[in-house]
Amino acid sequence: MKRKVEWKLILILLVIGFSIYFFVPPSKKVKLGLDLKGGMHLVLQVVTDDAVKMERDQEILRLKSLLEDEGIKVGNIYGKGIATIAVEGVPSERERDFDALIKANFGNWEYSGVVEGKAELNLKPKVITAIRENAVEEALETIRRRVDEFGIAEPVIQRQGLHGDKIVVELPGVDDPKRVRALIKNTALLELKLVKDGPFPTKEDALKKYGGKLPEDLQILPSRGQGYYVVERAAAVTGRDLKTARRCVDKYNLPAVCFQLNAEGARKFEKVTSQNVGRQLAIVLDNVIESAPSIRSTIFDSGIIEGSFTGEEAHDLALILRTGSLPASIKIIEERTIGPSLGADSIRKGLKASALALVLVMLFMILYYNLAGVNATIALIMNMIIIFGALSLFRAALTLPGIAGIVLTIGMSVDANVLIFERIREELRNGKSPIAAIDAGFARAFTTILDANLTTIIAAIFLFSFGTGPIKGFAVTLIIGIIASIFTAVFVSKTIFELLYFGKRKVEKISI
Repeated sequence: MKRKVEWKLILILLVIGFSIYFFVPPSKKVKLGLDLKGGMHLVLQVVTDDAVKMERDQEILRLKSLLEDEGIKVGNIYGKGIATIAVEGVPSERERDFDALIKANFGNWEYSGVVEGKAELNLKPKVITAIRENAVEEALETIRRRVDEFGIAEPVIQRQGLHGDKIVVELPGVDDPKRVRALIKNTALLELKLVKDGPFPTKEDALKKYGGKLPEDLQILPSRGQGYYVVERAAAVTGRDLKTARRCVDKYNLPAVCFQLNAEGARKFEKVTSQNVGRQLAIVLDNVIESAPSIRSTIFDSGIIEGSFTGEEAHDLALILRTGSLPASIKIIEERTIGPSLGADSIRKGLKASALALVLVMLFMILYYNLAGVNATIALIMNMIIIFGALSLFRAALTLPGIAGIVLTIGMSVDANVLIFERIREELRNGKSPIAAIDAGFARAFTTILDANLTTIIAAIFLFSFGTGPIKGFAVTLIIGIIASIFTAVFVSKTIFELLYFGKRKVEKISI
């Protein structure tokens, strides 16, 4: 018996020792959640229609290139809605060749043939679903890369729900919310588009030249400098073709952004510049023309974005482009900024509530169960040490709901002791000896304790899986607290009883 108690005691001391090691000092090892540390909480919505439109526009460009290679001249190719390509003016003598080209190269599109020189391609529903899903996943990764490059410590960036279009972003300790908001929300959709005409003083002046109605394959975009340009709707090169970007200076020694294209982007850039020497090429960022230089010769794999940038703006733009443009625009549908003073106040009140709950529960247990209540109190203190040690070990964030979870765990922990102690009392009333009553009390109460706590753990796992920030914090502390309470109430309490009573020749009475 002595040897059995010794190894239990060693195990308990090891668990407590490791917990203290991981927890102390708490100021450095306990990770605080947003509601305690202060910072920003954002709920973003990815406008997935943009991603579908971008796919459609890229396919328009590919179709034009394929038709050009095959020598099939058509009247006009433009986008309709968000997922339709319309083709006009298909020559009757080349309809069969046009059909063969579409069927061989556009498997993701529904196509029913040419009717009176017109044809339409509709993106298949399953492809649209896949594009929307990928857009959210890409946005998630892009935002994560931007936040990591910006240097924000321990952010929380996750999708809300399994297949939704919303992303939750929590950034503790942020001291410049406006800059961070711009960094996250900025789509940074880089497009290089051939200029058809311009600049015009106003948008209305641009429309007048086309009789008040612009052809479907053209669009009017504002310039950062001045005026409006008419440009081709389909981009020759996009941010997807970008290899890297960095802050640099232009010929006037003003802040600018230099970029380099990957192999595929360089191939496309070389082709469009070699075929359009003398024309202007608009460098478009989020539907605003930053500059529209003339193409003087073939350009291969690099370029420069000039504009009225400050040094900080050029740095942030290079960072955004380098980490990848968002596949679609972002809407901020919820925003909360929490100050550090509010977080400190929450910590103070939360710790006060926890300490008060702990003291009151300890007093009740000691007054009601005498020496056995002291046993439960020791187990409860160990439970708290294990919880904070586990939080520090797994780098789980302690949130205000997490503190609530700890307070709840205090009650649940002594609840297990109450079940055990009442069972021991019942066994004593039935005439069993103190040692036999202790053994029977722990053995018979264990199943009830396990069942009750297991159902709570399952509920907490669902909270963790489907909840966000603070809810996850509550679920984490609840799960850790329940596991710790089972260990302390059953294993630690039993060991304390064994140290006090087992091994003695005769035990006539126990204090319970």
